[in-house]
Amino acid sequence: MKKIRNAVRPGLLVAGSMVLMMLLFSACKKSLDDNNSTVPVAGLMGFNLSTDKPSVGLAIAGSNLTNAPLAYSSFTGYYQNIYPGTREVAAYDFYHADTAFAKASANFEANKVYSVFTVGANGNYANVIVKDELDSLAATTGLAYVRYINAIPDSSKPAVTLTAAGTDVSNTNAAYGSVSAFTGINPGDLTIKISNDSTISATRTISVEKGKVYTILLIGMPGSTDADKRVQVKFISNGTI
Repeated sequence: MKKIRNAVRPGLLVAGSMVLMMLLFSACKKSLDDNNSTVPVAGLMGFNLSTDKPSVGLAIAGSNLTNAPLAYSSFTGYYQNIYPGTREVAAYDFYHADTAFAKASANFEANKVYSVFTVGANGNYANVIVKDELDSLAATTGLAYVRYINAIPDSSKPAVTLTAAGTDVSNTNAAYGSVSAFTGINPGDLTIKISNDSTISATRTISVEKGKVYTILLIGMPGSTDADKRVQVKFISNGTI
């Protein structure tokens, strides 16, 4: 499994002024006893992108993945160790853990890393689980790597454009809940724009660094004027390859 270097630095402002933790899943095995017995593990990072869910908990196969609630637009901060195999991930209101409002299952492979994005609003929610193909990203290219998720609950397929040095490196229409593949980007300024020429419109320019891996979060409620719930572009760094 390709090692992802740990890092901690100020990042995106999510749910107030919090420092994003980018402590990455780097241990591929977990010691069980003094006899050096080991068991393979996978890594899972969780996100709360549900506009009207201010405190989300996540559980996998009945065991809590989060010991504290995930505020809207926040994430677990790092890949947490989980056992491999086909397992269900449930999202629940953190202070009402008896009922899950979204569930999804996936086959988690040993020594691989995954993300679960909890998305939705107004009683319609889903867990979107994807394998983060970090092993396929080459550290020797001098590029940064970027992907995005469209977590804006809307039936339209807004255009998402990534522009670097005046050139569009990606220009596609993204359905709600879709997650793009990682794209190599030259280090420097990257402008992200999402629009459906109606109720969805947001633009942001960020700086991406050589060897770093980023996830762009396209979030919010179409038409909302609330500063926190409006359509907007945020991002996190998955780490450094």
